[in-house]
Amino acid sequence: MSRKDPGSSIWFSLAIDGESLGYFNGCEGLSTQVVVEQRQEGGNNGFVWQLPTRVTYSNIRLTRPLTPDTAKVAKWISSVQTGIQRPTAQISALRADGSLVARWGLIDVLPVSWQGPSLDPGSASVANEVLEIAHHGFTD
Repeated sequence: MSRKDPGSSIWFSLAIDGESLGYFNGCEGLSTQVVVEQRQEGGNNGFVWQLPTRVTYSNIRLTRPLTPDTAKVAKWISSVQTGIQRPTAQISALRADGSLVARWGLIDVLPVSWQGPSLDPGSASVANEVLEIAHHGFTD
């Protein structure tokens, strides 16, 4: 029986309403925070209530070298001009053999920004793109 390291991933795939936008080699910002309000209880000086008030979600940044799938990203971002629709999305962390490490479903996804590569003929660096998306929470 082969043992797989559950935490190692090589790339991430992004799908918007089931349509793949390709593979990315970097993903950051998969995080959430519960905002807590403190309330002191009268007469009990040794205790403070920690009450959850709201949950916030950070933007997610996906990076990759320029690929033909860049056109799919550009098409999705351009669709915002004709009316905002907030689809669902899935980000999957994959191993080198394509097997799944983990998957995150996102609610009400919106493209926030896209940064294309710096094309400099004097530089031998890889032409990278960065896609930043906002969301309203996780589905699973």
